Parts: sequence; C-alpha cells; structure tokens
Amino acid sequence: MTINWLAFVQVFVAAFISAVVVVSFYALGLRLLVRAGRAPVVAPAEFTDAITVISEKEARRAEKAAAKAAKRSPLTDGQKRFALVGAYACFAVCAAAVLGGLLLIVFNH
Repeated sequence: MTINWLAFVQVFVAAFISAVVVVSFYALGLRLLVRAGRAPVVAPAEFTDAITVISEKEARRAEKAAAKAAKRSPLTDGQKRFALVGAYACFAVCAAAVLGGLLLIVFNH
C-alpha cells in the first residue's frame, strides 16, 4: 500500500483554508450584526447537569442591555443598514463555502 502524500497535503491545505474562511466570515458577520443593532440574544437552555445556564432574569437583563446599546449607537440608519447587509453577505459566504464542500463530496466521488 502506498500513500499519495501530495494528495494528502492538498486535502489538508484545502480543509485549513476553508475552515479559516468560514470562521472568519462568520465572526465578521456576527460583528456586523452587532454593529447594525441586532445583537443575537439566545434564550437560556435547560441542561441536566454540569453546565450552568443563565436565568430568565439574566436573559431579560442582557436583552435590555443589547437594546440600550443599539439605541445609543453612533451609526446612522444608512450605516446600520449597510452593516446588516454586510452581515447577511458574510453569512451567505459561509453557507456557500459549506454547500460547495458538500457538493464536492457528493458529486466528485
């Protein structure tokens, strides 16, 4: 049995680059989403043990703080809209990268 090391390196480099692209664009999308005044607030989840979750009161407090921060944003409405469109574009790039990888796996095999 022989190992094609060049193919191994190609797959490693492709996986590394795609991981960097997806993580970077997702982080940028979240950052732009927050700048647009649409901070994602996640409701607390119920876990059986070993993980501490925030209470309903803490969740309401975080939601109120996010709304207050959005009100005092120095950005104009146009800038917020531009940031929101940029955030959605970043998420679209992430989705396209994942979908492209899946299509390569399914149809290139």
